[in-house]
Amino acid sequence: MYTITGTAPPGEAVVYPDSDGKPMADNTKQYRWITTLQGNLDLLFADDPAVFVAGDLLWYPVEGDNRTRIAPDVLVAFGRPKGDRGSYRQWEEGGIAPQVAFEILSPGNRMQEMAQKFDFYDRFGVDEYYIYNPDTFDFSAWVRRDGRLRAADFTDGYVSPRLGVRFELSEEELAVYYPDGRRFLSFVELGEARQAAERRADDAEQRAHRLAARQRELGIDPDKEN
Repeated sequence: MYTITGTAPPGEAVVYPDSDGKPMADNTKQYRWITTLQGNLDLLFADDPAVFVAGDLLWYPVEGDNRTRIAPDVLVAFGRPKGDRGSYRQWEEGGIAPQVAFEILSPGNRMQEMAQKFDFYDRFGVDEYYIYNPDTFDFSAWVRRDGRLRAADFTDGYVSPRLGVRFELSEEELAVYYPDGRRFLSFVELGEARQAAERRADDAEQRAHRLAARQRELGIDPDKEN
């Protein structure tokens, strides 16, 4: 999404649209990465009511200005309650800017656009900014130090100070890991893992039933405590 800057015309009622009319993603690969990051980060902080995670949500940092806005592919705001929003209006969010922003590139992204986004995130207080290109496997990370976003060193992997997740980049892909070492999975992979777990549970239950039946054949009461 393009960064748009400016101010609303004086004397007009300020309306803050919930959409900029642009698509969330340009292709399936970009969309899959956006939903994977948003979904796994939402899951990571599911038990914390004061962490808000969203994808493709317009962020308005300045009250009265409906043209200074941006829609990060994924944003994380610590200190803000969960819940549905049409947009993230910072003055209605205790003045708290999203601390973490992700952008997943598509072939349609241009250098000028990405430079504008960087300037926006730097200017309006994002603490961590990540860019990933799933076509070229290029990954970049910036962390705020001394009041500015500065490039982070991730030669041997990088752990987000805010999120606690680890990024590992190989020649073939970017892998993201939970603090406990589990890898971020796509919706399909999460579904497959759940189905596999359910099958293992069913198999274990069937083995227990067969064992109990065999014990009864031998005159042993499987329900009787030793």
